[in-house]
Amino acid sequence: MSTMKLTLLTDLYELTMMQGYFKNHTNETVIFDAFYRKNPSGNGFAIAAGLDQVVDYIKNLTFDQKDVDYLRSLNLFDEDFLDYLSNFHFSGDIYAIPEGTVVFPREPLVKVIAPIMEAQLVETAILNIINHQSLIATKTARVVYAAKGDGIMEFGLRRAQGPDAGIYGARAAMIGGCIGTSNVLTGQLFDVPVKGTHAHSWIMSFPDEYTAFKKYSELYPNACILLVDTYDTLKSGVPNAIRVFKEMREAGIPLTFYGIRLDSGDLAYMSKQARKMLDKAGFEDAVISASSDLDEYLITSLKDQGAAITSWGVGTNMITSSDCPAFGGVYKLAAVQDENGEFIPKIKLSENSEKITNPGNKTVFRLYDNETGKIRADLISLADESFDSDKDLLIFDSVETWKKTTLKGGTYHVRELLVPVFKNGACIYTSPSVMDIREYCKREQETLWDETRRLTNPHQVYVDLSDKLFRIKTGLLDQMSQGK
Repeated sequence: MSTMKLTLLTDLYELTMMQGYFKNHTNETVIFDAFYRKNPSGNGFAIAAGLDQVVDYIKNLTFDQKDVDYLRSLNLFDEDFLDYLSNFHFSGDIYAIPEGTVVFPREPLVKVIAPIMEAQLVETAILNIINHQSLIATKTARVVYAAKGDGIMEFGLRRAQGPDAGIYGARAAMIGGCIGTSNVLTGQLFDVPVKGTHAHSWIMSFPDEYTAFKKYSELYPNACILLVDTYDTLKSGVPNAIRVFKEMREAGIPLTFYGIRLDSGDLAYMSKQARKMLDKAGFEDAVISASSDLDEYLITSLKDQGAAITSWGVGTNMITSSDCPAFGGVYKLAAVQDENGEFIPKIKLSENSEKITNPGNKTVFRLYDNETGKIRADLISLADESFDSDKDLLIFDSVETWKKTTLKGGTYHVRELLVPVFKNGACIYTSPSVMDIREYCKREQETLWDETRRLTNPHQVYVDLSDKLFRIKTGLLDQMSQGK
């Protein structure tokens, strides 16, 4: 896949701060965490996505002559700083949670350890990429869950907010569980299945509906899904589709993948009536697919009504995450390295306790129940901590500290989520294929309790702090309160 150079995909203040550090000879190594504070769409979890594009961005992060000339034209930057940018390359370390992983608020999805000028520059692009793709992957996971095993096709390109949102949104939708996309470029770039039928204009361009169906079946006998609601779904569309299917069968053409698509009207009623008509004609295995402004709530309602739909094409509401259009990820300074090479924890205060950051060089451990394989809790700890699953482990809510649970040794196991991606500026990580990430994401969601996956008022998975990190955080808060 060809990659786009995104060096100037940044907010201006990242560059003005870089020049400020440069002028003040300040370029100590720091740690920044990219994380989010609230699950989108009222969900009980999110799906991490976008890391592959972050890798491409960092690999191609250089300022060419056109970039430097443009920055010079802004009359904000001095020549010595522009000379520095001319030779810029990322030299730091990056850790990240792999794409497709189930994640929760406040956990570092990406950790950047680099000289402050480098770490500051990459903030905007990392957030742009991770926020968008994680949002769409999470929304898709909700839609797929609502479909209860039926196939979900991504049909949103024409309603996405521009080409990039359509391309990478479809990629994220595939990670979230779609079986295919209508987006041909996404199919080419990421080797994922592309699927589609035909539009009402195909039907209208022929003298009659039957002829349109007949010609389509001759062209695509192995993928013959006919759109039946151009004129009258039950009086015209379905009968004409059945007529074509009968002719195909009589001609000895194998009906390997065939059926109808509904795009309007009362989908529950229409699908049930269409199912009866298809079954009566001997086409019990014909697919009934549906589109028409679907989302997880409408799909749930239609299934509750007994709709005979087994394949769903979802567009606008998924590709735009219409009920929650932003993921809300942030990027905060967590530590600064001193002259002895030690990382000094840093904390951001706020009147809103949700916005108080977790300080220090951290990692994330996931705690699983041995008997069920389900997630018991996540634990944010310092990067040099480790936990012996053969020993009892006391975990507690870092705000409501009286909420405590002891995991008995031998009843749980531990997995560290952050993995190294870049070391000293060199990429040491290989991204899996999108379809492999999709399968991994499916397995990840199976580690969630059903109560966490429900669409409304889900159970929240606990994300606790290790005792050591908790004491560092409270110590810094005490210092701040005393004005030190």
